[in-house]
Amino acid sequence: MSHTPATIQPDSLITLYYRVATGDDVELVSTFGTTPAVIQLGSGELAPTLEQCLVGVTVGERHVFLLEPEQAFGSHNPQLVQRVGLSDLPPTANPELHGMIEFASPAGTKFTGVVRELDDESVLVDFNHPLAGKSVRFEVEVVGIL
Repeated sequence: MSHTPATIQPDSLITLYYRVATGDDVELVSTFGTTPAVIQLGSGELAPTLEQCLVGVTVGERHVFLLEPEQAFGSHNPQLVQRVGLSDLPPTANPELHGMIEFASPAGTKFTGVVRELDDESVLVDFNHPLAGKSVRFEVEVVGIL
C-alpha cells in the first residue's frame, strides 16, 4: 500500500521555504537559504491570495505562482491616495518622502499610508497596499505539514 503525501488544507500548519517578489523579480522576502517558515493558514500571517495558492500542494513540492495584480493585492485605487494637511497628521507623525505614517480611525482601527509627495502645507498619502497594482511572483517549497 503506497502512502499518499500529505496535502495542504485551508487550515494547515505548515513549514515551507517561500519567496515573494514583484513581477519584475524585485525580491521582497525570502526564507530560502535560511530556516523554513512555520505558517498557520487562515491566521492572517500570509495574504489570503497567497494562502489560496498553497491549498492542495503536497509536501516536497516546489511551485512558482505568478499572480496578476487582481489576484494578488488588487488594483491600485486612486481614491485611496489622499492629500492631508500637515496640521491634520497624528502628533507622532514625522512625514518623510516614501516613509510610512500610521493613522487611527475614530473607531480606533489603525491604517498606514506611504507618503508620495511632501510640501510645506500637506502630504500626499497613498493608503493602497504597497503591492497594489503590481503582479507578484510567489515561490514555495513545502517542507512539511505539522
